[in-house]
Amino acid sequence: MATTAVDVKELANSYVFVADMPGLKHSDIKVQVENDNVLKISGERRREDAVQDGEVKYVRVERSAGKFMRKFNLPTNANLDQISAGCQDGLLTIVVPKMPPPDIYRPRTFDVNVTSGNLGQ
Repeated sequence: MATTAVDVKELANSYVFVADMPGLKHSDIKVQVENDNVLKISGERRREDAVQDGEVKYVRVERSAGKFMRKFNLPTNANLDQISAGCQDGLLTIVVPKMPPPDIYRPRTFDVNVTSGNLGQ
């Protein structure tokens, strides 16, 4: 199985994944979220071996080919409903927005009037 290089950046409001996808069309790339917390990038690189009059004999092979897959655990503050992905100039960019932090719990203090007499009777 081939692999692909991926950079992961954390910005103020999102996580950004940038993956090398040279020579691939956007229809050859699959981006999924599994189990509510795993980002999965997969696809397949094919060799172009169309030769009219004979077999291809490679002298050197350095570019990987075949199926590839990468998985990344997403943080708990990832907004799964707002993930977007785009592929341009051989780079796949996936933006995973962050959910806003929960409100900080602040205990309330208030006065209760005390009256004379029995309550609840």
